[in-house]
Amino acid sequence: MKVAFIGLGNMGYPMAGHLASGGHDVAVYNRTTAKAEAWTGQHQGRAVATPAEAATGAEMVFICVGNDDDLRSVVFGNDGALAGMGEGSVMVDHTTASAGVAREIAEKAQAAGVGFLDAPVSGGQPGAEGGVLTVMVGGDDADFERARPVIDCFAKAVTLMGPVGAGQLTKMCNQICCVGIIEGLSEALAFGMKAGLDVTRVVDVISKGAAQSWQMDNRAGTMIQGEFDFGFAADWMRKDLRICLDEAGRNGSLLPVTATIEQQYGRLHERGEGRLDNTALIRLLKDA
Repeated sequence: MKVAFIGLGNMGYPMAGHLASGGHDVAVYNRTTAKAEAWTGQHQGRAVATPAEAATGAEMVFICVGNDDDLRSVVFGNDGALAGMGEGSVMVDHTTASAGVAREIAEKAQAAGVGFLDAPVSGGQPGAEGGVLTVMVGGDDADFERARPVIDCFAKAVTLMGPVGAGQLTKMCNQICCVGIIEGLSEALAFGMKAGLDVTRVVDVISKGAAQSWQMDNRAGTMIQGEFDFGFAADWMRKDLRICLDEAGRNGSLLPVTATIEQQYGRLHERGEGRLDNTALIRLLKDA
């Protein structure tokens, strides 16, 4: 299939690579041209100058950028992806963004005869590189069935959650759970250190019981070692939590723990540590 991929960040770069490895004809666009050129040096495909050019002639256009405003900037306007897409094509957005912007894009896409799926992912950079992401999708059944075999190139699970916006709402649930676990793990490790325990042994023991989690299995060791120069940045997690809190304000949900942790990420940002991995929450507790 002729496809486009817009946004070659830590996630998009390997995701686009899996599409190329899967035999698809891939055109890529990235705001930083050097990144797109590096991608074409590693993979079969071509780099283009605008999102519209990437989308021209594509049956499916994939997007993975930073936030709502970034998304609008690559979708709308004369150089935006929607301007290049033909009737009957499908746009698949993997950005973690608001449900509101997903509905906004879907409405304009529908007017142009283009399908739209909001399809945020979970699994982080390792999941993207390994092609084993979990993808939660909102949109039309027919668009989903067309896109699913292509998304399978970089996913281990692809699930339609409901109409447009449902993918983003599901990702919000994911992030709420993740930060609660990260904060709990941070508190437990900092507590164990101050109590004089061998926290590596503590993790080895409690990971075999009810406290076990993905975060414990994959991040406890780096948290203990104080290694945070990798992974999903604290500033990006803070952005995601603000989306959750905004949505909670609209639907009347109470997110007291999430609100507190968002403030903790704000403290990391103020300390100049917002680009560290989101598990750097433990630094606030160890430094206390």
